[in-house]
Amino acid sequence: MTRPSTTRRLPIDGFELAHREIGLAPTDLAHGDQAWVPAVVPGGVHESLLALGTIPDPYVDRNEDAVRWMEERDWWYRTTFDSPPDLRPGAGTRLVFHGLDTVADVWLNGELLGHHENMFRPAEYEIAELLRASNDLLIRFSPPLAGLSASPASVAQLQRVAATLMPDLDADVDVSGFSPDLTVATQRRKATMSWGWDFGPRVPSIGIWRPVELIITPCARITGHHVRTDAIDHDAETAELTVLVEVETGPAAGTLHASIELTSATGRSHHITIPVRDGVAEGHITVDDAELWWTHDLGDPSLYQVRIELGTDEGPCDVVTDRIGIRTIAVNRAPDAEGGRLFQFVLNDVPVFARGANWLPASMLVGSVTPERHRELISLAREGGMTMLRVWGGGVYEHDGFYTAADEAGVLIWQDFMFACADYPSEDAGLQREVQLEAEYQLRRLRNRASLALWSGNNEVHLLHGFAYQEYEPGNWGWHFFHKILPETVRRLDPTATYWPGSPWGEDTPEGFMAVNGVLDGDRHAWEVWHGFDAGAGGGEEYASVGEARHFRRYARDRGRFISEFGIHSSPALSTLQRWLPAAELAIHSPSFDAHNKDHPKDKGDALLEVVTGVPTTIEEYVDFTMASQAEGMKFGIEHYRRRQPICSGTLIWQFNDVWPGITWSLVDYDTVPKAAYYATARAYAPVLASFVHHDGELSLWVSNSGRTPVSTTATLSLRGFDGSRLLQEDVPVRIAAATSERVWAAPLNGSTQTYAWVGSEDGTFPDNRLFFTDVKDLPLPDAELRTTVRVTGSASAEVTIEADQFAYLVRVTSTHPAARFSDNYFDLTPGQTRTVRVTDLPRDFDPADLTAASYVGAGR
Repeated sequence: MTRPSTTRRLPIDGFELAHREIGLAPTDLAHGDQAWVPAVVPGGVHESLLALGTIPDPYVDRNEDAVRWMEERDWWYRTTFDSPPDLRPGAGTRLVFHGLDTVADVWLNGELLGHHENMFRPAEYEIAELLRASNDLLIRFSPPLAGLSASPASVAQLQRVAATLMPDLDADVDVSGFSPDLTVATQRRKATMSWGWDFGPRVPSIGIWRPVELIITPCARITGHHVRTDAIDHDAETAELTVLVEVETGPAAGTLHASIELTSATGRSHHITIPVRDGVAEGHITVDDAELWWTHDLGDPSLYQVRIELGTDEGPCDVVTDRIGIRTIAVNRAPDAEGGRLFQFVLNDVPVFARGANWLPASMLVGSVTPERHRELISLAREGGMTMLRVWGGGVYEHDGFYTAADEAGVLIWQDFMFACADYPSEDAGLQREVQLEAEYQLRRLRNRASLALWSGNNEVHLLHGFAYQEYEPGNWGWHFFHKILPETVRRLDPTATYWPGSPWGEDTPEGFMAVNGVLDGDRHAWEVWHGFDAGAGGGEEYASVGEARHFRRYARDRGRFISEFGIHSSPALSTLQRWLPAAELAIHSPSFDAHNKDHPKDKGDALLEVVTGVPTTIEEYVDFTMASQAEGMKFGIEHYRRRQPICSGTLIWQFNDVWPGITWSLVDYDTVPKAAYYATARAYAPVLASFVHHDGELSLWVSNSGRTPVSTTATLSLRGFDGSRLLQEDVPVRIAAATSERVWAAPLNGSTQTYAWVGSEDGTFPDNRLFFTDVKDLPLPDAELRTTVRVTGSASAEVTIEADQFAYLVRVTSTHPAARFSDNYFDLTPGQTRTVRVTDLPRDFDPADLTAASYVGAGR
């Protein structure tokens, strides 16, 4: 018998592109005067023209407006490819576009293959009958919102939301622009952020954003697989796994079987062979000496190599390799001590306090984000103590490299489905079909990821629908997606995974429609701080000023079970502003400065700064003051929520990264420079945290332990004056059980603007921490002298040791090289204290004089 041939996957590249007026057919292309130019694939039209220098960078100055025309043209891609000379007659041959962004028509050798308008699933075409020796491939991308008009129901919903959130608007004001183009964009499966958001510009990506390949199947091919952990026996150190292999047969397929081999990082192997019946092979494996996957703080994120060979007795037909983690992940929603319900992730039977942030695409131009950039950002998240990232529902299902980096780093992923902030016409049959196919594809693609912790239906769709209508009854607003299609698809394709209807979501009946963002059940978005209104935590009474209503002190009143969004605006690093804004525009509220702030009004943060730091008058002060405000706010909020462990079981900051060089809520700016809040968060996210509370004339010390084992140490606390005096010092024995938080010390103490509380541990169990008794602007911060020593440790690394003669606030090592990485930064120093900062990723043979130290620009004023 003839030995079967294996499935081949051949990349197709060499694309060119050109733009034309809207609506031309392939036979009309010669009518345009635009030449064909090389196309960046994967990527898009913006990246292609940027590479040629024919358009200005949309991120520089106000060039966003200069490229607006690009979304109003048809964009054509073309290439030629040869058929394999050994292609057998009758072999199944599919042309697969792994990502078309977004409204596309595809022709092969002059024949229309089909129409596609979903960037979140592949376009696949059987082309065996159309192939020639040399083949011409042509794709037309129409304007992303082509053929759509605003939905009256969506307009009405947004008007109601605007009236609720902005009740002072005149009744006759047209608020249909409250969220521009959302009323249209909900009808197309494309990243909702494409048309601008409060963190980014209107630069909708267009083009071939993921690879293109030819898949030739003479025998059979593997179309999906799932290796899932059903149970772990910790005493026996074994794990029970189910293996599922989904198969598409070709014309030469005989009796098929799937052979699966798992190999651990230490070389232990397990093997099983399963017959294929009705296109599926399913079996079970018991893994001895199981090496579990953990988040990086709880253990090693061990991964197993998986090799799946599909074949007959005569030989292999297809081979797929993967890496999986043996772990169980569940969400504990048991009743809690305060009369609500927990929302607690449990990893391998260990309760988790999720410490992390919300993830945005690393660029508006989503197709050209590289695996290296994803790895760099995930590495920063891990180094910042983060154990979870939430992939936000207004962006994209990320590239494979993102999930690979998370798997390896031991960082959990909360995965939103891509719906955000508006009612969706979920009773539309065509849109239902797209959502069904999209969900099936993404589940099959991502279900093997060790890092994937939860599937969530949407971002804030329930919340905003509730603001508008005060109910969540079934209807044409997304209900069919979030409560039928998506949960049923998750149960069918990823049966051990947790599905959550949306973020936020909660079901505590006494809280009424606000239970969706309430404090007694589920997750919540804590936007009382920054926006200043009551979003469900209570505390909507009158405040002394707008700044007080937006102040991070409001976090102390939040009793939420899991805080999946909270944040404060800040500037990126000054070096980032200097790179992307013209020198003449480096001024507060200059036209270019304000264009890089998409929140409204542009001076919204000034009210908070007025209370916390004072209002800045120079660009240098703006950078420092906003960074201080954000750092203090994130520190305060995280400490409060962690003290509530286990009743509160997670905090995800809005937002981790940026889509462009903007003034946003991010912890790491677009140039991947961490802000002050990144370092404040890293210290607050340490596995063990000591934090102070000052309330009603009492100072107390709490210790929070988010690890797997009890902690024993001695905390040394003191009350100190900014003049260098020491008013109180005490050693406090500490023993804290795993996954909990306790008050370990308290004393009556009023505190004053002249003093601060400080705590440390001799054995380094937790990082040093302090408490100010007033806002930063009212502190008598001395003008400390920083003595700095630089020691070169390698061709691209150094250690910088800093000592302060007086209390020094927000001390940081600075470098002329934005790519430099620091082991710590933006910390406080007490008189005589030294701190050594390791600096890496410097240019080879750097000048040590480029490394200097500075502190807060407001000190000594």
